[in-house]
Amino acid sequence: MNDAKAPTLAADDVIDPRRDRLVITASAMGTVFEWYDFFLYGILAALIGKLFFPADNPTAALLASLAAFGAGFAVRPLGAMLFGYYGDRIGRKYTFLVTITLMGGATVAIGLLPTYAQAGLWAPALLLVLRLLQGLALGGEYGGAAIYVGEHAPPGKRGQYTSWIQISVVGGFLLAVVVVLVSRRAMSPEAFEAWGWRIPFLLSFLMLVISIVIRMKLSESPVFKAMKDAGTIVKNPILEAFSDRANLGNVLVALFGVAAGLTVIYYTSQFGTLYFLTGTARVSEEEALLYLAFGALIAAPLYVGFGMLSDRIGRKKLLLAGYLLAMLLVFPLFRLMADGANPALSRATRENPVTLESPACSFNVFARTQETECGQALAFLSKRGIAYAKAEAPEVALRVGGVRLAGFDAAAWEQALETAGYPLVADPAEKQRWKIILGIAVMVALSAMTYGQVAAILVEMFPARVRYTSMSVPYHIGTGYFGGFLPFISQLIVVRTGDPFAGLWYTVGVVAMAFVVALIWLPETRERVLEHH
Repeated sequence: MNDAKAPTLAADDVIDPRRDRLVITASAMGTVFEWYDFFLYGILAALIGKLFFPADNPTAALLASLAAFGAGFAVRPLGAMLFGYYGDRIGRKYTFLVTITLMGGATVAIGLLPTYAQAGLWAPALLLVLRLLQGLALGGEYGGAAIYVGEHAPPGKRGQYTSWIQISVVGGFLLAVVVVLVSRRAMSPEAFEAWGWRIPFLLSFLMLVISIVIRMKLSESPVFKAMKDAGTIVKNPILEAFSDRANLGNVLVALFGVAAGLTVIYYTSQFGTLYFLTGTARVSEEEALLYLAFGALIAAPLYVGFGMLSDRIGRKKLLLAGYLLAMLLVFPLFRLMADGANPALSRATRENPVTLESPACSFNVFARTQETECGQALAFLSKRGIAYAKAEAPEVALRVGGVRLAGFDAAAWEQALETAGYPLVADPAEKQRWKIILGIAVMVALSAMTYGQVAAILVEMFPARVRYTSMSVPYHIGTGYFGGFLPFISQLIVVRTGDPFAGLWYTVGVVAMAFVVALIWLPETRERVLEHH
């Protein structure tokens, strides 16, 4: 499948600096706001869980697990299918106007929801519906924005132009962090938990209005207009995209060689780092968010820099280099952050190693409470971020240095750990903050190296008539599943091994797979001309 017979574009449809600036600004701002909406829930997930999913209600707990493990991520590929179909049938502009309206409306509605205490099971049920709508909308937004910018970009600048879409994802995260931190500091903790948490969600209404006003000023993509004028728009983009063997092969390469690899690097640099700092390194959530914001702010311009570099040296070699560096550096970087955040923990691990003695047992990572004593011990140690060895024994016991405690007793185990030098919270006097910020900045830089040019790669891989569908589906399967389940798979690995760093093997494994797929099957697309591809 190719675009050899697709209509070419007039020169005045390709180069228009003023129009192009509006295109980039409108698409990037909309993407910032859309990712703000999506990240906001993740940052406030702990508080939302307490307000909407009480642990003593089994039905509500089930809804909580569905919301946490499925809602926002599982439906993103469905959104990619749905909006990809309409994006290839009715146009890029109107489709991503619908997606941003849906996302913004759902986010505002979360800020208006009654809590469980006010409405019972209706509260978590409505929250789940809104999370599904958010995921559905996000499945269509990215493809629309990336294609719209990519199809406007002049020759030789497609990587640079589309990199602004990628940096917008970071912008959405930073905006969410800033709004949450400012809202928290503007009131007491009690007030924030009572009603202040709604403010960041309700602010989405203002962002939604701004996005719609700006995007309404845009005209349709010149590529789509040319296809519409020539009557070459396909009747069923989904059927054509996945029935053609060559195009389906490119979809699979985009999924396993591009989306999966860069997604786990990005999620590791953001959510993986956040959970590691708050869980293992014992840093407060607010402080960890500040580190993430500062580190991301330092490295964020690299998204555009690497996008521009891909225009000069090619997309593929830059992507492969980023994959290779990520595999080599992810463990050293996280150890650097741990050493900077909590030196006392590193000392205690060396001087008083921990061993868990227990019979073989199962651990359910999805359960709120573990039923067996062994499972409770595993949950305690993993939540505490303690590195430990395992020893087969008929009963549960904990060895901390030379001390042995028989049976699981959370209070006694906590006391033994503190006596052995394992801090409950990181000591501010010992922190080496530059190590934390450096580690985060390098992780974000690795994400920029792989993520900065991805929109250009995906736009260039597929023919115009099925481009929206073909690139959106693999991208959101990759981000929704390989990335969405990263925290849980990583946590399961940590529990199984007793090593707080072992979860990073998931990142390394997925990136290694992506490296091999991209090395063998990913074409170099930098020189492709979209109207003839």
